[in-house]
Amino acid sequence: MKIYPALDILGGKVVRLYKGKRDSYRVYGDPLELAKRFSRLVDKIHVVDLDGAFEGKPRNLAVVKKIVKETGLRVQIGGGFRTLESIRKAYRTGVENVILGTRALDVDFIKIVSNEFPGLTVSIDVVDGKVAIKGWKETTFHLPEEIFNKLRPFVHRFIYTHIDKDGTLEGVGNVRRFWEDEEFIYAGGVSSLKDVLKLKEIGFSGVVVGKAIYEKEGFLEELVENLEA
Repeated sequence: MKIYPALDILGGKVVRLYKGKRDSYRVYGDPLELAKRFSRLVDKIHVVDLDGAFEGKPRNLAVVKKIVKETGLRVQIGGGFRTLESIRKAYRTGVENVILGTRALDVDFIKIVSNEFPGLTVSIDVVDGKVAIKGWKETTFHLPEEIFNKLRPFVHRFIYTHIDKDGTLEGVGNVRRFWEDEEFIYAGGVSSLKDVLKLKEIGFSGVVVGKAIYEKEGFLEELVENLEA
């Protein structure tokens, strides 16, 4: 099972939001310095451009480009990618996967960009069981399974983000597996090795871990030792 340390960037700093709320967060430090620390344990990280998510267009690609260049880490990034040009620009910085959320509901758009970028990833962001968009400020009437079934002919890599749990350290949510052999990654509320083992049993191929690796000393090392060996 793949472990993806999370770097959520807001105002030039790494932060963790509480349940996706912009006005409720804690600052953890400099993105590049933290990426260097993670590079000693993993080969790929999960970056969220929170400024981009809230403003509707990426704001931290220069920082991400520096991370790729100076650490050699592979990067998957989401946050504000709503145009073809913004996606192309991100790939030019050297990231491996661009993650779409809001624009993922536009199937015609997904058909176009997935054809150009095979590693394209869709984040299914869930609030109260329904898919949320636009920086998690709007909740739609769509179920996660519905969005997945519409997109699976074009996309083969997904992230299931449990926004209700994100940044809470309350443990992972209950998810019934609705995918087959697609790459499926979980994010939201991970606080223990037991949580991650539960996700592995459900059938997730990877897990994004944020707040727990910043607040629990040695937690990332524990996960890597037990799950990536």
